[in-house]
Amino acid sequence: MNQYVLYFPEIDRFSLPRVGGKGANLGELSHIPGIAVPPGFCVSTKAYTDFVSTGQDFAALLQSLAAVDPRSLEELKSAGERMRNYLLSLAIPAPIQQEIRAAWRQTGSDAAYAVRSSATAEDLPGASFAGQQDTFLNVKGEREVLDSVRRCWASLFTDRAIAYRRQNGFGHDQVQLSVVVQRMVFPEVSGIMFTADPVTGNRKIAAIDASFGLGEALVSGLVSADLYQVKADQLLKKQIARKTVAMTAKPEGGTARVAIAGPQQTAQALADPDILRLAGLGRSIEAHFGTAQDIEWCLAGRQFYILQSRPVTTLYPVPPVSDAQLHLFISIGHPQMMTDALKPLGISVLRTIVPAGKDSPQAESDLLQEAGGRLYLDLTPLLAYPRVRKVLPELLPVADELLGRSVQEFIGRPEFQAAPPPERKLDLALIQKAFPTAFGILKNILGHDQSRAIAELNRFSAGQLRANRDRLQAVSGPERITRIQEILASLLPVIAAKAIPYVGAAFLTYKLIETLSHRWLGDAAELRAISKSPPGNVTTEMGLALGDVADAVRSHPAVIEYLKQAADRTFWDGLKAVPGGAEVLPAFQDFFARYGMRGTGEIDLTRPRWREVPTSLVPSILSHIQSFQPGQHRHAFRAGKTEAELAAARLLNRLRETPAGFLKARRMKRLIETHRALIGAREHPKYFMVQNLDLIKQALLQEAAALVAGGVLEHPEDIFWLSLPEIKTAMETRRFDRSLIGVRREKFERDAKLSPPRAITSEGEIITVKPGAQAQPGALAGSPVSAGTVEGRARVILRLEEARMDKGDILVAPYTDPGWTPLFPLAAGLVTEVGGLMTHGSVVAREYGIPAVVGVDNATRRIRDGQRIRVDGTRGLVEILEPDPDPT
Repeated sequence: MNQYVLYFPEIDRFSLPRVGGKGANLGELSHIPGIAVPPGFCVSTKAYTDFVSTGQDFAALLQSLAAVDPRSLEELKSAGERMRNYLLSLAIPAPIQQEIRAAWRQTGSDAAYAVRSSATAEDLPGASFAGQQDTFLNVKGEREVLDSVRRCWASLFTDRAIAYRRQNGFGHDQVQLSVVVQRMVFPEVSGIMFTADPVTGNRKIAAIDASFGLGEALVSGLVSADLYQVKADQLLKKQIARKTVAMTAKPEGGTARVAIAGPQQTAQALADPDILRLAGLGRSIEAHFGTAQDIEWCLAGRQFYILQSRPVTTLYPVPPVSDAQLHLFISIGHPQMMTDALKPLGISVLRTIVPAGKDSPQAESDLLQEAGGRLYLDLTPLLAYPRVRKVLPELLPVADELLGRSVQEFIGRPEFQAAPPPERKLDLALIQKAFPTAFGILKNILGHDQSRAIAELNRFSAGQLRANRDRLQAVSGPERITRIQEILASLLPVIAAKAIPYVGAAFLTYKLIETLSHRWLGDAAELRAISKSPPGNVTTEMGLALGDVADAVRSHPAVIEYLKQAADRTFWDGLKAVPGGAEVLPAFQDFFARYGMRGTGEIDLTRPRWREVPTSLVPSILSHIQSFQPGQHRHAFRAGKTEAELAAARLLNRLRETPAGFLKARRMKRLIETHRALIGAREHPKYFMVQNLDLIKQALLQEAAALVAGGVLEHPEDIFWLSLPEIKTAMETRRFDRSLIGVRREKFERDAKLSPPRAITSEGEIITVKPGAQAQPGALAGSPVSAGTVEGRARVILRLEEARMDKGDILVAPYTDPGWTPLFPLAAGLVTEVGGLMTHGSVVAREYGIPAVVGVDNATRRIRDGQRIRVDGTRGLVEILEPDPDPT
């Protein structure tokens, strides 16, 4: 039995450790009926390891690569060149040469070959590593084949391969190399086929690139190609390119670029029947591998040959469905201002919270599906209602403008119009359930005294919290998990019934103030100030309370120095030990008693709370001390309240000067009073949810400690990688497969790198739309949510715990949730990648009176930290006023 060579029929997908990704895929392809693969063999990874071990310096050179800075082109070039030259100087051991010669003769000593590298970290589901090593075409002769094998081994250390492994977390010693030696095919046409559209992600559309000659020129980007798209055996699109050159094989070996004659340059490379035939082959290959494929193919005579197939690693995962109907899914993370990946327990908790789409309160809702570590809401059942199809695109922009426009675009498509979901009529019971809420909103708008609304909501929330705490403390074990599931399922109905009449009235009065101002006065000039500093907003109160902590700290230099180097585990003991620590301790304790359950990404139960990572607030405290005078934050809030009152008075005076002005002013006065009295309730539902999630997290960690003590789990935090039903089963059986934790941790790390789409179909198509604002050249467009214009220094902040801001900076962030509130008093403007008119950042920006633009795609990448920018919160535009301050 050969130890250094394996022929394609001997190889399958499980041979990856011996023949690398490319070799394993080729072997697997050769087993698929109806798929023609040119014959060949693989020089195994054992040959590579035995080859490199013949030298004395390989280990030292390998170790030196670990110290290379992948951002330094000079270091990469120097280190890579040393390693390649070393390997090219080594002789191939005789036993390896003998097996390669024998395989070459058996496959055809008179044939030409393609010699390709095949690394063990290549063509993988999580990372393609495509193009990192070298390929040699039209190789003829025994000596040339052996030399190409050695050059492939050396190409494991090309500059690009070294950098790519470093960036993707692969150690240089973890990757081994096989070499594929395959008989050449000399085609008339060749190209690449994606069995899913690589641009939109649609899994039903095959995209084919085709050009004349060898496909290596197309893969390398040297030539243009025709583009064809096929769906359900129908040719959707043909885009014929001007093909000026082709790569062909030279008789003596090697390849050459040749010019294509004039008329042939614009000729269609593949005939229509061949396009459909090739797409069918692609579907067969995809079905065999079970995932979308990136396929290299060629056509010689009438025969299609498959030269390679690898998984497409750039597609966002598709939420699962159980039928053939076209579904539309929307992200729940974008409106919630939390687009990060969720751990399994966080996903399970949120799916349990949703009261619809499940058979029992303890179950997880089918309306929410996980994809890429995020949760997506299946809108398809709702779209069956004609009224919902009309109203939903108008309501969604309140949460996220681009989300609303995406849904509108989907509903307006001809294919959806031609076959919409079976129409449903609103259930009478559903109308009856919704009526009290609608009536409550109307009553709050038309009623007279709302001054006690926030206090009543606070009393209600506190009572519910106490009751849930008592319920959780009364039980343990599996019964406690059942209680947790029941409490989670009750949270939305309970808080919605109490809060939505207040919050809904606040939102509607805001829109009515804006609409009536435009109708009666021709503008809404006072609108910006009217929302400033309303009473009762728990998130604003939290920001003010943190300012009080900063004021307590500012007069104690030793405490300030301590905070700069404090650690979470020793935070409290260390604070008590420094001069002044005892004096500021009550301020810290009071703040964490009231708000310690909060944090960034707080809808994910598994994310750290401020109580658990107190140092995450240190940057905000220090920035506050640096940028504000003592008490300035409280003064600014009172000034905002005064400004709002003056703006309201101006608006009413202007109205009184119009026809029937007395009645208009009276009506407007009522709207303003209602809006300001109730808009503070906007943050209460989330605050209520977070308080309860904190109770549940503590209870789960208590149960996790018991599982650790019983040997079921290794660490209490391992419970974050389980769903609620799995936790209950582990408690009942006292068993759990710990290997699943490692698998899920790896998936989470892959998912964390993905950019989640706002809207995606069950076919995998990501729906993309442009913002409503018309961007000027060089400007970025988004949704205008807080009027005004400001210029300043951009502070691009990805994580709150790393925030460094000065007063007057413009905050640029992926999103902001209540955990980011401490930064708002410092910010002169706000730019976020997600959000809508009534999401957290927008509401708080209006309260502070700072211009804000949300829904700016890739804002944190397109704007560089330190750049001077202009934020136009009236038109929804962000202009970059100066070049990147650090282009390196």
